[in-house]
Amino acid sequence: MAAFVTSHLPSFSSTSKDGDADIPVFVMGHSMGGGQVLTLACHPDYQDRLVRRVRGWLLEAPFISFSPEEKPSALKVFAGRLAGRLFPHRQLKHEIRPEHLSRDPEVVKSIAADELMHNTGTLEGLAGLLDRTAALASGQVRPLPGGALRSLWVGHGTQDKTTWFEASKKYFDECTGEVKDKEFRVYEGWYHQLHADGPDSEQFYRDVADWILARCGEDRPEAKL
Repeated sequence: MAAFVTSHLPSFSSTSKDGDADIPVFVMGHSMGGGQVLTLACHPDYQDRLVRRVRGWLLEAPFISFSPEEKPSALKVFAGRLAGRLFPHRQLKHEIRPEHLSRDPEVVKSIAADELMHNTGTLEGLAGLLDRTAALASGQVRPLPGGALRSLWVGHGTQDKTTWFEASKKYFDECTGEVKDKEFRVYEGWYHQLHADGPDSEQFYRDVADWILARCGEDRPEAKL
């Protein structure tokens, strides 16, 4: 992920032109991607050469902790970590119910019919997910002093049945004190896919667009995506 983001920073690109260094870059992650993006933004090895060069970081329903509906037992977590070390490339199937992802019946149908939604990963990947989530939920991984993480936006639905709203709010309140420009957006009654949760998702698009444009020197609250 670090290599991908770095390749899109204008000053690192071989195709950069004059003035490109002023182009603002934003990084957004959803669900597990939100946990990965947040972990990257807090990693000490990337603060100056990557994190400081990103104008803003956005997390949509980030995976900071399992929701009560999806939380595995302590035994399953222990077994998952152990199995990940012993059989890293062995696959594991874990189904997330489509009706837990969106309130929109059409979206639920499309998820259920999508052959690419195979709910399969490797044990090594599972172990990494468990370790990353534990580090975030405990506050071990958090924005570092020095202000490299310039702006942070977090959006989460209160009825998310996949990742846990309360964990995101707790992390934001207790672990982001080093971030001067930050916002936590509550979506009352929404599920996991804020970008595809029915007609209300237009509000999510507006919120994200307005937040980004306000940090590009373009304060245009009427803007839409």
